[in-house]
Amino acid sequence: MRITYNSPVVLTYTMLSVALLLLEMLVLPGLIGTFFICPSHFDFFNFFSYLRLFTHVLGHANWEHLTGNFAFILLLGPILEEKYGSWELFELLAITAFVTGLLNVIFFDTGLLGASGVVFMLIILSSWSRSDNGHIPLTFILVFLLFVGKEILNSIRDDNISQFAHIIGGLTGSGFGYLLSSNNK
Repeated sequence: MRITYNSPVVLTYTMLSVALLLLEMLVLPGLIGTFFICPSHFDFFNFFSYLRLFTHVLGHANWEHLTGNFAFILLLGPILEEKYGSWELFELLAITAFVTGLLNVIFFDTGLLGASGVVFMLIILSSWSRSDNGHIPLTFILVFLLFVGKEILNSIRDDNISQFAHIIGGLTGSGFGYLLSSNNK
């Protein structure tokens, strides 16, 4: 037996996020805060403000934050990458990063850091993975109610966690699941 690079998008994403956190902790303190937090106040004349609408999903505050997100990403991502293909999954990740980043900039005056929006997109999308054209899986409805419903209830707490990114990630996963299942004929 030999080890294979079975999920290039998910594994590369994971390794980049781990490398960034190691660089932040060991060599370049402030790296994540400078380049990998979606800005709280958008500067239309700063290239990095646009870039950080995407790169915030690579940065994490600490190991607990990173492992909490990547436990789900490494569990669900390879299955979805096999089903939809590497390029399609990369597009879904990039769109989710952009949408969560952009909506955070529009509606909140706080920065956004981490991959939890991506996690929720993958969770909800995975509940569509066995659906046929024209059918909405009951598992999708239940998973959506459990995961996104919990985040809606948690959104009234002041806990320094962006439930909004979780909810938006879940909504993007819902949309992707519906669109991708509609194309599955």
